[in-house]
Amino acid sequence: MSDTSAVDSESKDAEARWREVGPRTWILRGAGYGINVGLVVGTERALVIDTGVGPVQAAMILEAVREVTALPITVVNTHSHFDHTFGNAYLAAHGVDDIWATARCAEDLAQTGEQQRTLVAELEPGMADDAGPNTSIHPANRVVEDSPVDLDLGEISVTLFHLGRGHTDNDLLIGAGNVLFTGDLVEEGGDPGFEDSYPADWIRTLGKIAALDDLYDVFVPGHGNPVGVEFVTAQLYKMRTAVRVTKVAMDEASVDMTKAIPILPYGPEQSRALLIRLRTLARWKWHQSGAV
Repeated sequence: MSDTSAVDSESKDAEARWREVGPRTWILRGAGYGINVGLVVGTERALVIDTGVGPVQAAMILEAVREVTALPITVVNTHSHFDHTFGNAYLAAHGVDDIWATARCAEDLAQTGEQQRTLVAELEPGMADDAGPNTSIHPANRVVEDSPVDLDLGEISVTLFHLGRGHTDNDLLIGAGNVLFTGDLVEEGGDPGFEDSYPADWIRTLGKIAALDDLYDVFVPGHGNPVGVEFVTAQLYKMRTAVRVTKVAMDEASVDMTKAIPILPYGPEQSRALLIRLRTLARWKWHQSGAV
């Protein structure tokens, strides 16, 4: 094979892995757990959004990035869940100095990372067992707090900002040109994950995201295909309906609130997760009010 043919083949391989969603902006196809790994390439630096479930996946991500650019890399975590952060240690060991997240994300990953290891046992047993290189829990070392942070990559800047609680209490959004990476605040192709969510806040945060449609017209969810603002709005209304139905069941003090599951607009697993989460949050509020 000639050198030209080899270059053409590598270019086609890169195109097969990456989907361009905006100027200088791509998402990686086929990452484990279906996450969307983002890539924004400037003239001076590249930004990688989310790092996968462990060192094996992170190595694949880095290999794919190097098919596109040899520039120094900065990393961003959209939130503290394992499928978005467990590749941090590998990338830190391979030249990444700065990993950004919300301050709360870094704190939560430090607190819950060990507990989350069991969730990757099937795909990355080494990470699950903390066995082998680059399997440590590695929280972000650069944090976004109350004010947005702008990162200049060279001829393109990205903005990191937090709009409120939702999928977690530490969700970070990343704006790049006309593209907004939403993490799991927006979910396409599956139900939202409610396990440690704040559903009432999530609805308000989705409203704030939808209101940004004058700045962004491509919204990249944490999982699934990129969407438009209409999808974000539909997710908001769907979640609002689900929360209302669930709260009615709670207010009626139903002996078995799971009877509400068949009328919720989600599958049985996440309908049950929503019920449990709203009940848990109601108990927290009750205790904080001083009730005995």
